Amino acid sequence: TIVIKKLRAKNAMILCMVAYFPYMAAQFHPEIFTLVPSALLLGMAAAVLWTAQCTYFTQVSVKLSNLTGEDSDVILTRFFGIFFFFFQSTQIWGNLISSLVLSIGVTEKNNTNELSLLHCGIQFCPNDKVLEDEITSIPQEDRPPALHIYLIAGICLVCGGTAALVLAFFADPLTRYGEIEDKIKSPTSKKPTEKPTSQLIVATFHQMRHPYQILIMPLTLWSGAEQAFFASDFTSAYVTCSMGVHMVGYVMICYGVSDAICSNCFSPIVSRIGRVPVFTLAALINIGVIIYLTYWMPHPDDIHIYFILAALWGVGDAVWQSQINALYGIIFPGESVPAFSNYRLWESLGFFSNFAIGGMFCTSVKIIMVMGSLLAGMLGYYSVEMLERRGGPKRDKIGNVLPLDQVILQMFTGKK
Repeated sequence: TIVIKKLRAKNAMILCMVAYFPYMAAQFHPEIFTLVPSALLLGMAAAVLWTAQCTYFTQVSVKLSNLTGEDSDVILTRFFGIFFFFFQSTQIWGNLISSLVLSIGVTEKNNTNELSLLHCGIQFCPNDKVLEDEITSIPQEDRPPALHIYLIAGICLVCGGTAALVLAFFADPLTRYGEIEDKIKSPTSKKPTEKPTSQLIVATFHQMRHPYQILIMPLTLWSGAEQAFFASDFTSAYVTCSMGVHMVGYVMICYGVSDAICSNCFSPIVSRIGRVPVFTLAALINIGVIIYLTYWMPHPDDIHIYFILAALWGVGDAVWQSQINALYGIIFPGESVPAFSNYRLWESLGFFSNFAIGGMFCTSVKIIMVMGSLLAGMLGYYSVEMLERRGGPKRDKIGNVLPLDQVILQMFTGKK
C-alpha cells in the first residue's frame, strides 16, 4: 500500500519486477546466504506487484467505462481474463523450456516397479521409509548439470528484463488519465487531499472487518491452496512417484494450456450468464477431480489420465484466478488497494500453509483438507452473492459499510 502510494502503480510494478532478478541470479551460486535473502525480497516484491497490477486494471476499467459507457464490471472481468490468459500461458513456456533444457543428454529409462506404485497416489507419504526401500532398485536421475541450471536462470533473467523494459516504455501511467487516489477532505480546504500513509495502513487492516472480506476470505485461501496442491502434491504423489520427475513438465504444460485458454473464455461467459454458475462449475470440476484422485491408483500405462486431470484442474484454476480478482474489484469499489492487498495476503497464506504442511501429512489427509477448504470457500462466496442480491451489506447514515463486528453488536444490543 505504501509503495504504491509513493511510486504509483506503474513505477511500483517496474520496481517489483526488477526485485525478482536477485533470486534468478542466485541460481548461479545457490547457497543459503544468496537464496534466502533473495527469496524474501522476491516474496515482498510479489505482494506489491500483484496489488499494483490489480489496482491498475481496476482503475483503467473505470476510465474506459467512462469513455465507452460500457459497464466497468464487464470491462474489469474482460481485463482479468486477458491478463490471466497470458499469465497462465507461462505454465506452457516455462515448463517447455525447463523440460527441453533438462532433457538435454538424458536417455529415457523404462523401469516400472509395480510394488512401489502401491505407495503412490492417495497412499503417498513424504519420507516414506517403505517407499524408499522399494525403489532403491530403480536408477535415480542425477542432479541436473550446472550448465543446464545456469541456462534456465539466464533465460528467466532475459525474459524478466525484457518484460520490465516493455512495461517501462509502452505502458501508460495512470496519472496520464487522472489516477484515482484514496482521498479525504480537509476541513481547511475545499479540495480533497491524499490520505496520509498511516491512514492507508489502517485502511488495509480495516478492510479485514468488511463483511464481504470476511466471507470471501475462505475462497481466497482456497485459491492459493489449490495451486499449491496441484503444483506440489499432485506432481509428487501422482506424477513423479509413478512416472518420474521428467514427466512433470509435460503434465504441467497441459495444465497451462487449459488454464490459459479458459482464463480468456470465461470472461464473456460470466458477462452472459453471471458469476454464480461459473463459480459453481469450477467447484464441481475440482470436487470431481479430488474424488477421482481419492480412488485412482496411478500407473504409467494410464498416461492419458494424468493429462486429463491436469486439464480439468486448469479449467477450475482459470475461474479462481481470473474471476476472484474481478470479484474483488466489483464488490470493493473505490477500495482497490486495501482490497487487493488483502487478496494477496490470504491467497499467499493458503499457498504457504499447503507447502508448510507438505512434509507432515500423507496425501490422504491433504486431500480431505483441500476439499474442506473448497467447501468453506464456496459457502462464503454464496453468502456474498446473497447479500449482493439483497442490496449489499449494512451501511451507516452516511453510506459507509458497517464492519462485521458492529453488525453483530447491533444484533445483540438492538441498537441501530
